[in-house]
Amino acid sequence: MPQAVFSCHYKLKKGVSIPDFLLAVETLHNKEISKKEGYVASSLMQDGDTWADTITFESMLDLQNFEDASHTPSESALAFYGFLNMNSCKVNRFSIEKSYPTEK
Repeated sequence: MPQAVFSCHYKLKKGVSIPDFLLAVETLHNKEISKKEGYVASSLMQDGDTWADTITFESMLDLQNFEDASHTPSESALAFYGFLNMNSCKVNRFSIEKSYPTEK
């Protein structure tokens, strides 16, 4: 069964504190996301005023369970969402068909 990736890109609300946002991301990751069934890895990326995060799971079922659980957001999730311009959010779900390991 292929691994699955949850991907979301978004903009932050005007005037938010980037250090506070980064702390909210780290708190959410450490308290919850990294403890989800099937969690593999995650990344936070930035390009100008656009941010993106990806979370890789062992399977699409693990990703779906993660999304289902997020319908009742925790305090950490609500703190994270408070920084986002929710109208800018775009979510994708991908199954990994082929990976290319880093060559050294």
